[in-house]
Amino acid sequence: MDIEYKFVKEIDCKQGAVRAVRFSVDGSYCITCGSDRKLKLWNPYKSVTLKTYGGHGDEVMDACASCDSSQIVSCGLDKSVILWDVATGTSVRRFRGHAGPVTTVRFNEESSMIISGSRDNSVMLWDARSKAQEAVQILSDAKDAISSIKVSDHEILSASFDCHIRIYDIRAGQLWEDYMGDPITCASFTRDGQCIVISCSSDVIRLIDKDSGELLGEFVGHIGKDLCLESSVDCQDTKILSGSADGKLWIWDLVSQKVVAKLSGFKPTKHATVSISVHPQKNFFLASNGPDILMWDTISRANNE
Repeated sequence: MDIEYKFVKEIDCKQGAVRAVRFSVDGSYCITCGSDRKLKLWNPYKSVTLKTYGGHGDEVMDACASCDSSQIVSCGLDKSVILWDVATGTSVRRFRGHAGPVTTVRFNEESSMIISGSRDNSVMLWDARSKAQEAVQILSDAKDAISSIKVSDHEILSASFDCHIRIYDIRAGQLWEDYMGDPITCASFTRDGQCIVISCSSDVIRLIDKDSGELLGEFVGHIGKDLCLESSVDCQDTKILSGSADGKLWIWDLVSQKVVAKLSGFKPTKHATVSISVHPQKNFFLASNGPDILMWDTISRANNE
């Protein structure tokens, strides 16, 4: 069944450059992280700002909503990680343990732990529920800056500019490392948890088997220009998506590795498409492009749903 991609809208977030865009766990809302030091919570379907969160001393680089959408955790160039109460818009906790800018942050599945990655080469784990200010655990295996973190029910996947991805099995207390040969800008699990999608600075996205490390495919054509581009799979694990310096959202077929779409908005842009987020239940895509976020939907050509 053929899929068609339909551009839905463009939202000017009015918060400087949007460094990251993230759907909430149920896909009802999204968060944008701005170079103006603020976070915004949106209903993207109605283009409505629901709340603005201010408290970082520098650009906000990443954020993540908790499993029940009652809290948000964010990180920034001010070296801090902040836990927010969604309803009141106030900061609940501020974690200051990193020695460098914090570029990536995630909750674990139960939102009881916060995992952050920094340009200080470390991954830190914080207890979101206790009053302790110190990190519960520090993972200091990387030799260069951490570019991305993803979390499954029992694993932490970190990517680093030292050309390695690292998988920490929390249950077994084990570490697996894979060397990619290039600095890594983003790494994420496929939806079925069997594979890992890895964006490399050499303008190639690699798909590897999580258990064996075997290379399953390579996806090329997009433009990196040393940007920290994000990649992902779609909802069905059938397509690979990536940002690009040419301002487009590139999409490849996972099996054939062929480009199936290069998506853009209605108007030309001089900005790169850097951050992307896929709706958790359906193929709705969000991407950051300079001060804007862009949204696409998918429609089936067969039954036009």
